[in-house]
Amino acid sequence: MRVESEALFAVSPSTCWRVLTDWERQAEWMRDAASVRVLSAEREGIGVRLAVKTLVLGVPAFTEVLEVTEWRPPERLVVAHRGFVRGDGVWTFEQVGDQTRFRWAEILSLPIPALGELALLVYRPFMRALMGRALRDLAAALAAEP
Repeated sequence: MRVESEALFAVSPSTCWRVLTDWERQAEWMRDAASVRVLSAEREGIGVRLAVKTLVLGVPAFTEVLEVTEWRPPERLVVAHRGFVRGDGVWTFEQVGDQTRFRWAEILSLPIPALGELALLVYRPFMRALMGRALRDLAAALAAEP
C-alpha cells in the first residue's frame, strides 16, 4: 500500500528538517504516534533507530521500530519500518521560493499475504486522513518556530 500527502510550509527546508528530526517532538504533530523514543546512540544520520508507540484508530496498538536508511539534509529522509508493519516512510523537502514543499509517502506491507493487503486497503482512508491532520498540526508547529 502506498499513501502520500504533501503540504507547502512557510519556512525553509532546513527549518522544516530540524523540526521533523526532533524525534521526540514528532508525537506532538503525528496523530498516530503516542510517543517517539530514540533507541540508538546517534540521533542523526543513517542507522538512527526509533521506537514509536503507535496508535491504530486512536488506541495504542504496538511499538514500532524504525531505522533511518537515507539521510540527505535538508532534502530527503527515508525510514524503514522494521516491525510487524514493513516498508518505508519517505520525506522530501523542496525549496519553493521562501517556502518548503514537503512530501510524505508511506509504502507499507504486512507479512500476511492476502489478509495483510486487505487490512491495509481498509486502513488506507484512515491513514490518509491521519497524514492530512498531521500536516496541519505540523504547519502550526512550524509557524511557532523562531
